[in-house]
Amino acid sequence: MSRVADNPVKIVDGVTVDIEGQEVKVDGPKGSLSMTVNASVDLKVEEGLVVFVPNSNDRKSEAMAGTTRALVQNMVLGVSEGFEKRLELQGVGYRAQAKGNQVSLQLGFSHPVDYELPEGISAETPSQTEIVISGNDKQQVGQVCAEIRGFRPPEPYKGKGIRYQGEYVRRKEAKKK
Repeated sequence: MSRVADNPVKIVDGVTVDIEGQEVKVDGPKGSLSMTVNASVDLKVEEGLVVFVPNSNDRKSEAMAGTTRALVQNMVLGVSEGFEKRLELQGVGYRAQAKGNQVSLQLGFSHPVDYELPEGISAETPSQTEIVISGNDKQQVGQVCAEIRGFRPPEPYKGKGIRYQGEYVRRKEAKKK
């Protein structure tokens, strides 16, 4: 059984955690995040630590306590440091350009693909074949990257498409006569 919830979350300098009933609000230098906690978990702030206690000893409550601890940890990290993911474009003529809150992609289609970034997410393009997505909400950063990658996922024959940085794409051999 996991013991993730036994470790309290340390509140970093410059970050405040407010708990009102089942609502948790975390404020920091990079913004603020809030979340509604499952009723089977109790939260307490003690001496710069957030402690998680399941209401009962059943497996579901203990699992939810661990999940809640991981989510609150991500919220504290997000408002203090932020999260970023990098995408790479591979293919002849594939390129990206960030314009304000929009990413314009040339992916081999007859038209450019324009992706509107949600509130709280920013994108930059250090080169034409690299996109850096950043924000304070880890789930939202991952979701935006997955949606952009979904326009042209890497294909196994030539390896063309959008991939996460460092992602390995297993290549297939071409059809033989």
